[in-house]
Amino acid sequence: MRGAPAGNRFLISIALLASAVVLAACSAGPITSGVDALNAKGTAAGLKAAPVTLPSPNSRYDPSNDPIVQVVRRVAPAVVNITTNTLGQDSIFGGPQTGRAVGTGFIIRSDGIVVTNFHVVEQAVRIRVTLPPPDGRSFAAREIGGDSAHDLAVLKIAGTNFPTVPLGNSDQLLLGERVIALGYALALPGGPTVTQGIISSLARTVQAQDPNSNNGAGGTRTYEDVLQTDAAINPGNSGGPLVDLAGNVVGINTAGAGSAENVGFSIAMNAAKPVIFRAMNHPAAPSPYLGVSTTTVGPGLAAQYGLAVNHGALAVEIVPGGPAQKAGVRMGDVIVAFDGKAVNGSEDLGAAILARNPGDTVTIKVVRRNGATQTLTATLGSRPVIP
Repeated sequence: MRGAPAGNRFLISIALLASAVVLAACSAGPITSGVDALNAKGTAAGLKAAPVTLPSPNSRYDPSNDPIVQVVRRVAPAVVNITTNTLGQDSIFGGPQTGRAVGTGFIIRSDGIVVTNFHVVEQAVRIRVTLPPPDGRSFAAREIGGDSAHDLAVLKIAGTNFPTVPLGNSDQLLLGERVIALGYALALPGGPTVTQGIISSLARTVQAQDPNSNNGAGGTRTYEDVLQTDAAINPGNSGGPLVDLAGNVVGINTAGAGSAENVGFSIAMNAAKPVIFRAMNHPAAPSPYLGVSTTTVGPGLAAQYGLAVNHGALAVEIVPGGPAQKAGVRMGDVIVAFDGKAVNGSEDLGAAILARNPGDTVTIKVVRRNGATQTLTATLGSRPVIP
């Protein structure tokens, strides 16, 4: 460093020392931790700084005492996943257009009364309710009541001793009160998603998209006097509970606000209670169900499709997994007899089905497209959705 001013020699020395530290940090040595490395380098450089230490973890916090954790533990076992199958329109021999929708519900009575949104089960031909892990049991469900205008549906699954969640009083909610939303957002596996927020408004009138309305053509649904919350509500959350910190359901999550952030809407529980109680007190009787849509066969239709007979009920749609499919009925079959009685058209078949009960075993005589005749045996189910 000869020739360099004293001040510059000092800066150069500091720079060389810093370079040595950096190079040492990049080398592969037996250093076991970042703290050990800092202490070792300080000693090697002749520095007398105090050893580097990190604070010990604070063991005083017990997450099990967190009010949100406690509420979720109580409520989550009663929050169920709802899946439905729907049928779309298609050509008679092209096969049905099947769809699948996912939503959320919650059990309010231990014998299997489930509340959800009407749009979750709208147009459904089959409904399944699945309990969250670790239970994971799955049940066929049917609708025992509801109100499409208020977007509410009440379902029934068979069983006893199901976990339940209590209904709260939404009239007692305060603006800014903390709430928790649970639901199967985005159909993610592994149980319900939990989000938390506050009551952002106590009375909103909003419009939300409903792809199942107008017989599948889509449209909008108007909600009046709904709760607004900033707890995240995403597709799949529909029908799930909005609960207060006491674990009471104060709202039924129903819609997000499109691309807006932290804006979701829930049906106020007090507005939903009359519909729910009516369904529980006067449940709709189960309706016999074959799971096939038909059209009446006449000479013109028989000629158009090359059918072997000119009378009967032509199967144009068959519910996947329904009684007709399980019995062996195929698209394009013509049903000419049901339970030993002649079927001349769709009305005859419908009347014959309604004269029986869910669980009855019946015979179905069909004529295949090749002219072969076959007699099948079916066990009638319960119609899952009130028409």
